[in-house]
Amino acid sequence: MRVLKKNLRGDEGEITLLPESLDDLWHLQHLLERGDLVFAQTHRKVATIADKARPEKMERRAVRLGIRVEDIEFHIYSNWLRLHGQIKSGIDVSSYHTLNIEVGTDLSIVKYHWRPDQLQRINEAVAESQRPKVVLALVEEGEATIGVLRQFGVQMAAELRTGSGKGGGEDLRAVFFRDVAEAVNQAAGEGAQVILAGPGFAKENLKRLIDSSYPELAERIIMDDASSIGRSGFQEVLRRGAVKSALESSRIALEARLIEDLFCEIATNGRAAYGLKEVETAVNYGAVEHLLVLDELVRSRKVDEIMRAAASARGKVVIFSSEFEPGERLRSLGGLAALLRFKIARNP
Repeated sequence: MRVLKKNLRGDEGEITLLPESLDDLWHLQHLLERGDLVFAQTHRKVATIADKARPEKMERRAVRLGIRVEDIEFHIYSNWLRLHGQIKSGIDVSSYHTLNIEVGTDLSIVKYHWRPDQLQRINEAVAESQRPKVVLALVEEGEATIGVLRQFGVQMAAELRTGSGKGGGEDLRAVFFRDVAEAVNQAAGEGAQVILAGPGFAKENLKRLIDSSYPELAERIIMDDASSIGRSGFQEVLRRGAVKSALESSRIALEARLIEDLFCEIATNGRAAYGLKEVETAVNYGAVEHLLVLDELVRSRKVDEIMRAAASARGKVVIFSSEFEPGERLRSLGGLAALLRFKIARNP
């Protein structure tokens, strides 16, 4: 994410952003709210008159419009964000239009109230864009899963299994490892760091093949252990400390650590609160160190009030992605929880 312009007075004003990745579009989905005024380049049919002898006809032209947002739609696998609302600036004022925001489309967002966590999210998105991509490759005998670490979770890049074609077992096994090595190389591209993990010795066998076939890629590999592959294996790797150098600053790793800490505190009846009533009480006491909020709840007026109150009392607000396991675990607690500076009495 790049910040092209920022013009704020207090918590009101305009910020112009340039999304540079799928992660940035995901961030924008949660930065934007109903009622925001958004300006962006778009295409709209415009009436033209070719000459006096011809009737009026419609042409699609590039125009810059400002709309008052009413609906927000984001699709991870389509790489676009759609904003629908009434035109407030430009041609056809009062009509309705949909802005299609893609990677490389700059947009200006005008809000009456920028929440602290929204400004924090922009700063995190800018910082994340400067960090190298991280690929997680999990392998066991006959099966492998490869994912790209995103700020909203791990996006599956490939799933491979030993083929069922003719030939001896060793031949099929060799083909499988060659296919996995090539898939890891393609997912990593240039410069990405790769975490290679899994149960047993399959990962060491794959590493030896990569050492000989892809020496440049081999230099970017960190080895680790995992008891399984797939989503549970990704989550296990994110929780482990052995890959801290690669993951410590990633948003999803932060979510994984915080949710583990939260459940540990709950299990020992310690410094934790969850659910609307308990969290609101903790905020009123000034006890909240980290406020954990599921992204699906951030547009709730009540939750918005709680986030503002927690931030004003020097609590850090962390918005959890609903796309991955930490967010799913937070949802099981009602989508709202807090790690506390000190223990408070639980609501009966």
